[in-house]
Amino acid sequence: MSAPSFDEIKRPLPKDEALTEANRCLFCYDAPCMRACPTHIDVPGFIKKIATGNLRGSARMILESNILGASCARVCPTEELCEGACVLNDLHHKPIDIGRLQRYATDPFVIDAHTPLFAPGAATGRKVALIGGGPASLACAAELGRRGHTAIVFEAAPLAGGLNSYGVADYKMRHETALREIAWVEQCGVEIRCNTAVGRDVSLDSLLTDYDAVFVGVGLGGVPPLGLPGEELSGVRDVLDFIAELKTRPKADVSLAGKRVAVIGGGNTAIDGVTQAVRLGAAKVHLVYRRGRDEMPAYEHEIELARKDGVDLVLQAQPVAIEGSTHVTGLRCVQTRLGEPGADGRRAFETVPGSEFTLAVDVVLRASGQEKRRGFLSGIPGLALDKGGRVIVDDTGRTGNPKVFAGGDCVSGGKEVVNAVADGKKAALGIDALLKGN
Repeated sequence: MSAPSFDEIKRPLPKDEALTEANRCLFCYDAPCMRACPTHIDVPGFIKKIATGNLRGSARMILESNILGASCARVCPTEELCEGACVLNDLHHKPIDIGRLQRYATDPFVIDAHTPLFAPGAATGRKVALIGGGPASLACAAELGRRGHTAIVFEAAPLAGGLNSYGVADYKMRHETALREIAWVEQCGVEIRCNTAVGRDVSLDSLLTDYDAVFVGVGLGGVPPLGLPGEELSGVRDVLDFIAELKTRPKADVSLAGKRVAVIGGGNTAIDGVTQAVRLGAAKVHLVYRRGRDEMPAYEHEIELARKDGVDLVLQAQPVAIEGSTHVTGLRCVQTRLGEPGADGRRAFETVPGSEFTLAVDVVLRASGQEKRRGFLSGIPGLALDKGGRVIVDDTGRTGNPKVFAGGDCVSGGKEVVNAVADGKKAALGIDALLKGN
């Protein structure tokens, strides 16, 4: 069987299909789809505008709620959110294809033609610095720009966008799409300074002194080492580094043709790792997780995609060592036995004596969770972290420092792009109130 292509799985809707789908909507008054969306897009409203031929009005309605509506149309787990809440999602019907309708409405203005839908507000003379250029900061900056404040984003990487640019699997969204959306957001009056790390190229003190407010949207760090013997061998790497390389280099340069790959982890990032490895031509791909399928953090539809791609789910298996002399030759594991759920709801497990086995692999990718940016965050005066290393904020996104707000993964610990957008917009409203003295 030939390997799956890198084409986006959620394909764009042709006009006739979009109109047919839009006219299936019941336009619920108390729409559960709208409540299920973290940014509370008026789903019945934008779909009704599609049905009546008002595509510009539809796009504007979406983007007023979610400035990154074009990327969220692709990367959101709509099966779990808006479409999962659709009243037609039952045994006898299929839910409205909300995600692809959202893409149908937004692409012509955001991705294809870069048509301005919003203009910067009348200048207030107030400046806000945003640390990190991911979805939370972009959403916050765009909202601030629309309200007339000068919003300047400081991004350490060569490109803004965070995981949209570097960490989303190609079958969900192409790299070029993320970049075009970022350029569109800049039209809202947002200034983005890439290759500019706070603490290296600009001091944190200067931002706190020279700007009227600061937003922290630094996300999470890399996937830390697991502490396994042999982890220093060539062929072992962070799955996010692997995906970033795949998105920013020609596919031929990162081919896995004929390779045997093991990805350690059970979340959605692990699924992205295995499905990307399959698409790069790997001969065999294993997903190794220490608990069972029911305990995997990944969404069910993502797990099913990996299974259909031919990924070998090696469940209830705990890696104990990586084998090889200079390069990986195998991943040694031991089987686990599951116990009762703990206080966090996750089932405990123990290893089964004498159950060791080895997977013959050439590549091992760590997808076992990202580190919190404790070091950087702890250096911001007044900003407090909880026991999990997440920034503590109030209902407006404000931290313990009255002029510092935060949002995105550094606050949530790691959620969806749409959650980060919601955080960014909420913080922008809080900052706007602060700057206006409310």
